[in-house]
Amino acid sequence: MAAQMTTRPAPFGAIATYKVVTFFSNVFAALSAWNDARVTRHSLGKLSDRELDDIGLCRGDIEVIAQARA
Repeated sequence: MAAQMTTRPAPFGAIATYKVVTFFSNVFAALSAWNDARVTRHSLGKLSDRELDDIGLCRGDIEVIAQARA
C-alpha cells in the first residue's frame, strides 16, 4: 500500500486574508489591554491613600499594577 500526499496549496488570497485578520486581531487585543490598564489606573487613582493602604498598596504601585494588567 503506497502513501499518497494529500496536501495542496492554499487558495489564492487565503494567506493574505489570514494575515489581515491576524493584524486586526492583534490591534484589537492591544487596544483592549491598553483600555484595561487605563481603567485600572483610573479606578485605583480615585482611592484615597487610606483605602490604598487598606489593600496593601501605595500611590507608586498603581502604575506597576496597571502595566501588569496590560
